[in-house]
Amino acid sequence: HPGVREVSVVGLPDPEWGERAVACLVVDPGTAEAELDAWCLARIARFKRPKHYVFVSSLPKNNYGKVVKTELRARDAAELHPQGAA
Repeated sequence: HPGVREVSVVGLPDPEWGERAVACLVVDPGTAEAELDAWCLARIARFKRPKHYVFVSSLPKNNYGKVVKTELRARDAAELHPQGAA
């Protein structure tokens, strides 16, 4: 998508499906979740598209420039399930 600067997709536990895809994105101002979801639905299979979109100012990276997905999973779990809610 032209409005996405960086993205990393992580899997988070899901009681029904085992795991669900969560996209963590750094986007241009004005890029909406509905627009991204429609873009994904038009290009990838429905079961492969992210179930949630989390907008972040930057992705955590290690000294080699690789995205640290363990930090994203911890951050996303807290954002999507505050106070340990399921």
